[in-house]
Amino acid sequence: MSLPKIAILSFAVFLAGSPGSTFADGSHSSSLGTVDFQTSGSGESQKHFLRGVAALHSFWYEEALNAFRQSTKAAPGFIMGYWGEAMAHNHPLWEQQDTPAARETLAKIKDLTGITDRERAYVGAVQILYGEGDKPSRDAAYARAMEKIHLDYPEDLEAACFYSLSLLGLSRDSENKFRHRVKAGAIAMDVFDKSPDHPCAAHYTIHAFDHPDLAVLALPAARRYAKIAPASHHAQHMPAHIFLQSGMWPEAARSNEAGWESSLDWIKREGLSRGQRGYHSLQWLHYVYLQQGRVKKADEVFQTKLKDMRDEDSEAKTQGSKANKRVGKYYERMAGAAVFEQERWDLAEALKEPVGWKPKPYAKAVFLFVRGFSAAMRGLPEAETHLAGLRAIREKGFKKSHFNRPERLEIWELEIQAAIKASKKEFNEAIALMKQATALEEKLPAPSGPPRIIKPTYELLGEILLRAGKPQEAAEQFTTSLLRHPNRARSLLGTARAAENSNDRQGAIDGYSKLMAVWSEADPNLPELMEARSYLGK
Repeated sequence: MSLPKIAILSFAVFLAGSPGSTFADGSHSSSLGTVDFQTSGSGESQKHFLRGVAALHSFWYEEALNAFRQSTKAAPGFIMGYWGEAMAHNHPLWEQQDTPAARETLAKIKDLTGITDRERAYVGAVQILYGEGDKPSRDAAYARAMEKIHLDYPEDLEAACFYSLSLLGLSRDSENKFRHRVKAGAIAMDVFDKSPDHPCAAHYTIHAFDHPDLAVLALPAARRYAKIAPASHHAQHMPAHIFLQSGMWPEAARSNEAGWESSLDWIKREGLSRGQRGYHSLQWLHYVYLQQGRVKKADEVFQTKLKDMRDEDSEAKTQGSKANKRVGKYYERMAGAAVFEQERWDLAEALKEPVGWKPKPYAKAVFLFVRGFSAAMRGLPEAETHLAGLRAIREKGFKKSHFNRPERLEIWELEIQAAIKASKKEFNEAIALMKQATALEEKLPAPSGPPRIIKPTYELLGEILLRAGKPQEAAEQFTTSLLRHPNRARSLLGTARAAENSNDRQGAIDGYSKLMAVWSEADPNLPELMEARSYLGK
């Protein structure tokens, strides 16, 4: 029996021209990059399929699902279209998987005789991904299956891409996470070398090297990814991961501005809900503006967030429906950044929980930490109340993940306790507590993006050492903090102050000069900026 002629299509994938993916005009670039994925499909089905694969590589899962469904609508017997739809239900780096929906899709695959051995291998791999056993076991088995396809078909860049992604998924919590990550990055960089316009090549390189010690390796990919897939708001945002790791604030700001605006364009075109907006980019943009000393711009972003939350709650009440919880996502972290990056301890109490905001326990814990620490810095007894609430959440437990970890709550408790001790000038006890906190933070995943700790432990330890009259020890902590968070404004300020208090004139000049460079676009009357100008003007 002869197999159908294999369709070999390689082109820059465009979204326009398919139902559900139309654009108002041709001014919006609709490219998602170049994908070459040989299948037994042809014509319209293959065209939609390639678009789906390209969207999949930029984690644009909604668009990928639509494209794959269009491919099987055009050709109901198109096996790889069902493979793609199942793949779009797995979000390995976000720890999300809709297993029932994927299994329902895979059940539509009845006859594999009309496809190639390579395609059968892909189908077999995705069947393993959604097969029997717990998710970690299935993820590991799927990675092994993708490794075999990669080895059997070394020229197949898609096999390399999906194998790389499977390793990134495994790197979340496995014992060999660093090795998995570096191997995934090496594979993605090889694809990048062979096909510079491939969306997976740049995207997975960024994820693999999103680490303070590795970010420099992904700078070429970061500078290119947004241009490869301009249609994807995620692709506009992703370079910011590397720019943030490198302390490149202007570049990080532009990436997140583009990510946010692209998401607004998308939901307007498609008539989607407010909850689909790119709040991830918005939260990062808020943090980046604060690092640049652009406080007024940061507040504008924060007010945008608050307005969306109020509007969502109001519309839900009017329509008699439930508010979309996604609109409130990241609120607590943005509130924390607004307080900590400006040291606006009075602001914490003013930041009441917005109407309609129903945070999960972990988000509630963030809010309690911000309030508890702020009260401690003001010497208020409410600090103990918030500390007790934080401890209660940790002891009761919550849904844990790569992102939501009980160790962070332990760190927050220690930071509040250290702030309470420091406010009473019990510095030795405060320093001892903070050393416990830094040891805990070292065991957590390396920093990525705005600090999930909210207040980096090495930075806080340095600040307490400064208050304790130990500037040289403080300088060591700020140096470590800057290795983990390059060009972070408060750590640069701490370095300058530590040098000044140690009578290290050149060190103070260097520290304040670096802060001034980072704050080249800062609001003119910030106290810290005036402090730097005053010292440098002596």
